[in-house]
Amino acid sequence: MAKKNKENYLDYIPRPNRLYETSVNKDGHIEILTEHKGFYNVIAQKIFKKPRFSHIELDDFGTFVWKQMDGEKTIFEIGSDVKKEFGEKAEPLYERLSKYMQILHDQHFIVYENKLKKKDS
Repeated sequence: MAKKNKENYLDYIPRPNRLYETSVNKDGHIEILTEHKGFYNVIAQKIFKKPRFSHIELDDFGTFVWKQMDGEKTIFEIGSDVKKEFGEKAEPLYERLSKYMQILHDQHFIVYENKLKKKDS
């Protein structure tokens, strides 16, 4: 009988991607600095005076979650901290947190510490 090796998303350990610079703005929110690269972005910068960099500001929830991502806590543990901090305002907690993490990961703002070595298996 083959053993199923199903991963649990809540066991992933996120951390900020070191390729992106972050800062804390005057409101205490995390801002992620992104550079617009590539041929079409360069044209848009020259012709339409589009900025080369954008500042992505995270809200209170996002800033709190970002500060919890230390490369050691799992998404489940971060969710527990969010529940303590925001209570009922965070509900539906794990659905919301999972979607938020997926968005950050899709944009390459975060990486998963315990997901890097899984490619060969």
